[in-house]
Amino acid sequence: MKQVQIHWPGGSTTTVTSGTDWLAAARDAGLAIPTGCLGGSCGACEIDVNGTTVRACIATVPASRSGTLSVELASDPYW
Repeated sequence: MKQVQIHWPGGSTTTVTSGTDWLAAARDAGLAIPTGCLGGSCGACEIDVNGTTVRACIATVPASRSGTLSVELASDPYW
């Protein structure tokens, strides 16, 4: 597993091991990602990782060639 530096909304940065659960990585960074079903179907936990939307409740931090990822909280008008 590789170490990945994550740039979070608000300017904070943390380093985690690839394969870490996104919800745990966010919690360790002091952020709370909203959740709903915790099974990937409702979309409440969507985040944008380097411009790609992922559902944080069922996804893990991927390895990155550059060693860094940028995260934005998705804004869904229905939530």
